[in-house]
Amino acid sequence: MDSIEELLTRGVENIIPNKEKLRALLESGKMLNVYLGIDPTATQIHLGHAVPLRKLNAFAEAGHNVTFLIGDFTALIGDTSDKESERPILTSEQVEKNFQTYKKQAEKILDFSKVKVHHNSEWLKNLAFEDIIKLAYHFSAGDFYSRELIKKRLNDGLHVGLHELLYPVMQGYDSYFMDTDIQLGGTDQTFNMQAGRILQKDLRNKESFIIANGFLEGTDGRKMSKTWNNAIWLNDLPEEMYGKIMSLKDNLIVQYFTLATNMPLEKIEEVKHALSGGDNPMKWKKQLAQQIVTELHSSILADGAQQDFEKKFQSHDLDTANVPVWGTKQTDWDPVELLVATSLASSKSDAKRLVEQNAVELNGQVVSHQLSAISLKNNDIIKVGKKKFLKIHV
Repeated sequence: MDSIEELLTRGVENIIPNKEKLRALLESGKMLNVYLGIDPTATQIHLGHAVPLRKLNAFAEAGHNVTFLIGDFTALIGDTSDKESERPILTSEQVEKNFQTYKKQAEKILDFSKVKVHHNSEWLKNLAFEDIIKLAYHFSAGDFYSRELIKKRLNDGLHVGLHELLYPVMQGYDSYFMDTDIQLGGTDQTFNMQAGRILQKDLRNKESFIIANGFLEGTDGRKMSKTWNNAIWLNDLPEEMYGKIMSLKDNLIVQYFTLATNMPLEKIEEVKHALSGGDNPMKWKKQLAQQIVTELHSSILADGAQQDFEKKFQSHDLDTANVPVWGTKQTDWDPVELLVATSLASSKSDAKRLVEQNAVELNGQVVSHQLSAISLKNNDIIKVGKKKFLKIHV
């Protein structure tokens, strides 16, 4: 596969207006203006967030003019594209504090010697009210209110702030100000990214493009989220990161190789072929864990994490062949109810105590007391304390 085709396909869900036009532009040899924006509304980046970072870095490696945009001004409003309620209003101080750790984490993915960093307050804070009115003229309130989650909030009688209408306008102006050729972001950002295309077309008569990336699922198969405790964070310790990857559902192995590593696509095709031919998923999951920990930490720390995992689960410390097996047809469980059902806890109060004391592990990962549900798969290992183990059969 040639490098342009990989730019246009790896982890890509949609290209607007279409792939063929963008391919022609890339093949022209022109250096393009490409940007990815993030609002620092939190302090951590997980592997799912890193998917567009990888695409941004790929464009930088290809020699394009690449910008990592910090939405310090847009974060004062907060994007509600994937939210069922308004975001809390952040102060400038909170935004700056959140951003402090972002660059350090993003450096694991981005080569900042080839990437420019800007804050959109550099231009947005200078807009006069007259400027905002002129920009708003290019957009329809009806289009905003017709969005699925906005419509749902309105139908449910929930508040939709007037300031939320300004978010796409502001993001659109980011794209216009930087004279963007390509915007990168998740599919949930498509509406906002379209605002940039509108301003480029209306004000410059210029065709610009959107590359919307796919989402990396969390360790339990749901959308990666702190709320569901299924995220792999870029600043996880090597042993923790390795263990989380080993707890993945088998059907996520190829997706993770594709979206969460730099492994060549030809090699990933070999993995896919081997798995479809009946190869043991554990073998490839180990390679996946080794690959990710190496890329985000180092090969030495990845080797140590693998040794730690094998000592816990595959050496004489835990003979998995002799671990008692518990069968169930139910895959999603409340942690407390699961401990009682498996007799690993004598009562619900005992189970709650064990979870609150971080004494319960699933495949080497502590089951948090904040976790409302866990998803089981075949051969999962549940550990309670130092001596109680159970293998799951579903």
